[in-house]
Amino acid sequence: MLRLGSTVLGASDVRRAVEFWGRALGYVPRDGVADGTFVVLTSPDGASENISVMLSETPVQEKPRVHLDLYTAEPAREIERLLALGASHVDWQDYPPDADFTVLADTEGNRFCVIDKA
Repeated sequence: MLRLGSTVLGASDVRRAVEFWGRALGYVPRDGVADGTFVVLTSPDGASENISVMLSETPVQEKPRVHLDLYTAEPAREIERLLALGASHVDWQDYPPDADFTVLADTEGNRFCVIDKA
């Protein structure tokens, strides 16, 4: 049997990405930041899947095939908070008329969605 252990995000500045995702999700480095090439972030209570950040020189994809969906009942508040942490709005051309999501990018340009679960 398999289980998801971690979703890995590429970053040119691992420490900056770890700071952003740690504050965004309330996660902490499982084994410290060490050499800054690969860090596993985990929820303090162990109840959620890990997010890992890996050093990468691969360019950010404009329309990534894999991305994170972050669920919230308070999308406006969470989007404002994420923007204050360093996220940015993405000019997304493919929103459906009744979109329940907003596309943002992290400090490395990786796209993710904030989903309205209200």
